Amino acid sequence: MHDMRERCRQDCAGCTHDVITMTLLEGETVYLADRSGNRIWIRISYEMLKIASLGTVDGSRFRDLDDGSCLSIAGKEYFVFRPGTKELMESLDRGAQIICPKDAATILFNCDIRSGNTVLEVGAGSGGLTTALLNAILPSGKVHTLEFKEDNVKRAMKNIRRTGLDRYWEYTIGDARNIKADVTADALITDMPDPWLALDNLCCSLRQGGRICSYVPNMNQAEKTVLAMREKGFAEIYALENIQRGLEVHPGGVRPSFETLGHTGYLIFGRKVSGAAKN
Repeated sequence: MHDMRERCRQDCAGCTHDVITMTLLEGETVYLADRSGNRIWIRISYEMLKIASLGTVDGSRFRDLDDGSCLSIAGKEYFVFRPGTKELMESLDRGAQIICPKDAATILFNCDIRSGNTVLEVGAGSGGLTTALLNAILPSGKVHTLEFKEDNVKRAMKNIRRTGLDRYWEYTIGDARNIKADVTADALITDMPDPWLALDNLCCSLRQGGRICSYVPNMNQAEKTVLAMREKGFAEIYALENIQRGLEVHPGGVRPSFETLGHTGYLIFGRKVSGAAKN
């Protein structure tokens, strides 16, 4: 989707230099952002488009635009952006609470998720973390999700199809405590209330040396998960949570925001070694 690149000369803030541009393509999902940070999502078509709150717009105006181009619609200025993982996650059609970007980024880094990996995920939810995983394993990896509720799979599929990454995604509906996934995973990531009950079953699908992450909301769940991983012989076990605070930046003064993105969940990490999860 994002492989059309061209080198051009562009005047940027009065300085002429070489830049890489990425032309937006028909059929892509993009968003229009105004200077107040409001976003309007559209799928590019070169026909007449009906855009919420803007009315009907001639879609041919998007032809040959680049990521970050400026466009005036109904007398108002918008920037046209190709979404990244963060924006896609923030715009999902949600049901259950999703794993938020700050935690998803920590999972990707600590589980060393990279291009070509196979990831076994437990709990599709609304497809938030799945979206982040899919973007990380491109273009040759795979994400296989085990999900207990069919309604969650339907919602996740709707969101994932919107990103154009559904061909890299597989799912199985069933109970992670006993259903088998026909994969050999580089990483196992669970978002379920009792991951310790599924460790023996799930870790049969995790390669030796592979990484595991369990996401749980409560402290007692974190304790049970850590103790179970220790008992079953996993290595390099550690637990953490993320606290994130923004900055208020104004001319002549900068201060921390009064609002803090605090507790969302606890993350427990470990690695499978020879003999783990067999006792």
